[in-house]
This record gives sequence, structure tokens and C-alpha cells, in this order.
Amino acid sequence: MLHMTDFIDFQTFKRPAKPNNWLVAPDGFIDAALPDESSPVYDRTPDALFKDVMEMIAARSDWKIKASDPSTGRISFIAVTKILRFKDDVDILVLPVEAHDAQSTLTVYSRSRVGYSDLGTNGKRVNALLSALAMP
Repeated sequence: MLHMTDFIDFQTFKRPAKPNNWLVAPDGFIDAALPDESSPVYDRTPDALFKDVMEMIAARSDWKIKASDPSTGRISFIAVTKILRFKDDVDILVLPVEAHDAQSTLTVYSRSRVGYSDLGTNGKRVNALLSALAMP
């Protein structure tokens, strides 16, 4: 189990040069890490979005929560690829949208533990998660 200090510090972390990771973040949140996409805004509170993400992870047999902290909106989990059973690490930070109490967004960073390329696996995983959260 992770300790609180084991969560990624999204404000200071550095992405590897290898193309085996995917990062989605709100505009201006971590520009130094060069996000692959801007994260969407959801019409629900940060607490509700956190709960929805946790339920989504728990519902999948190939995803296993390593650590979570509802008070800071942090989630860390392992995703296992279907065919080769590679373990990938995913970190999420749920964030409020400034001046909009009923809206939230998130930062998602998914990365492979091994290999140089992931053949798009991390990007597909993150986009599937974001799309599922967009469903009513």
C-alpha cells in the first residue's frame, strides 16, 4: 500500500522521454510536463467525481487500487494489460473548477512500467476513462 508521500506531485514531476505514457491535465495546471491533452470539465462536485472514479476502478477486474485519499482527491491504481499482462501505473488527481462549486476536473497520468513504446495503450486507457466519466 502506498503512503501519502508516494503519490505523484503533479506540480513537480518529470515525464520520461519514452513514448510509453499519457498525461491529461487542465490547461495551465502542469504545462512544464507537456500534457498530451487538456482534461474535460465535469458537471459534478470534486467529491462526486472522486467517488465515480473509485467506483469505476473497483468495477474492473484488471484495475487494482493501490492508494486513495478522498481529502486530497488522489488515486493511484495498477492497470493490467489484457494480452501480455503488463502492469501499468495510473495516478489521478481530482480538482475543483475555480468559481464553479458544482464542477470538477482531473489530472490523469498513465505509464508503462516496462518497454519503450506502449502502442498507444496508456492514451487509450485514459481516454476510455474520461469518456466513461462523461456519461450521465
